Amino acid sequence: MKPLLLVSLSAAALCLSACGKKAEPVENTAATSAAEPAAPAPAVLSPGQAFANTAAASDAFEIETSKLAASKAQSAKIKSFAEQMIKAHTDSTAKLKTAAAAATPAITPDAALTPAQQQELADLQTKSGAEFDRAYARLQADGHQKTLDALKAYAASGDVAPLKAFASELVPIVTAHLNMAKGL
Repeated sequence: MKPLLLVSLSAAALCLSACGKKAEPVENTAATSAAEPAAPAPAVLSPGQAFANTAAASDAFEIETSKLAASKAQSAKIKSFAEQMIKAHTDSTAKLKTAAAAATPAITPDAALTPAQQQELADLQTKSGAEFDRAYARLQADGHQKTLDALKAYAASGDVAPLKAFASELVPIVTAHLNMAKGL
């Protein structure tokens, strides 16, 4: 499918670039193309794929920050919450994979952390003691709020039925997690 897409995009680009220009000899165009390779077009994700990636990255972020908290937190309350989040987000990841596989065509969630999540995780790793606990609690509240917003939006207007059902099912769970995080 990718070669067909590239051929289609190349043909469209040639047609658009030819508009209003004089024809150039073929050998000049070939020489220019060989000397200056075209940059690859950015991938455009479907709304379902974008949502699945967002949900997967959110789970991965919650799991990674919570593993860190389970070993590094000072407060027993933070450690307990972190253990709950590891289990809950591992379960959520499994449910997401099941819902994504049920889509037609099947979707494969990409759990790669966003640059912002990578930075937040790196910053959290540098903290210790009460400062770590406060930073972790803040990240959990912020992360769960963003996730809740994404779930509500996709549940209301998503384009993939199994993912919409997944989003709807998780809204009350993430709401409970958000309330717990705010109480840390």
